[in-house]
Amino acid sequence: MRRKNKYGYRPYGGKKSPIQVLLWAFLVLVAVGVVLYAALVVNMCLHARDREVGQPQVMVVLGCQVKPDGPSVLLRDRLDTALDYLEDHPDMTVVVSGGQGKDEPTTEARAMADYLREHDFEGELLLEETSHNTWQNVSYTLDLLTEKGYDVTGDVMLVSNGFHLARAEMLWDRAGGSADGISALAAPMSHKPSAVYMFFREPIAMVKSFVLDR
Repeated sequence: MRRKNKYGYRPYGGKKSPIQVLLWAFLVLVAVGVVLYAALVVNMCLHARDREVGQPQVMVVLGCQVKPDGPSVLLRDRLDTALDYLEDHPDMTVVVSGGQGKDEPTTEARAMADYLREHDFEGELLLEETSHNTWQNVSYTLDLLTEKGYDVTGDVMLVSNGFHLARAEMLWDRAGGSADGISALAAPMSHKPSAVYMFFREPIAMVKSFVLDR
């Protein structure tokens, strides 16, 4: 802190150096980034819960990685959550959504359909097998449901891990569904390393989807 002179004024300290300006700019950007990240995490947490609107007739289970021996832990979490709900709602139509990645033995939709059948779900199953990201999941599923004559502005329940629901609902609304009329089931995350990874990854993915997924 500069000392005051005898007249009570601090002497002029001179212009800030370029390094000082860059440092201040960096600190401002960091502060803005922290605030934005915190807001995204709060939004993500607010959506990471079960919500039932009306009487949903269609359940959409969003895809996740398939391993050589079957659905990954995160995908099993989604499917087991769906099965728990379907025990009391066996007449729902279920859409499983997800294509085949380079390291996957089959489409995610096919692996999910097989898992549901193996666990005694006998209702109607629709497979969306061409999508490769969340935007395609929701937009291709909406096309499929519209083609089949379902009401995509309501009566639909999305199933995914809790961290994923905020982005999925945003994209569902943008693709032509209705976020206000949609129900949701938030699956837990049994694989803790994935939970930590997704805690940091998903806010970045939300920004990417908000800007680019149209």
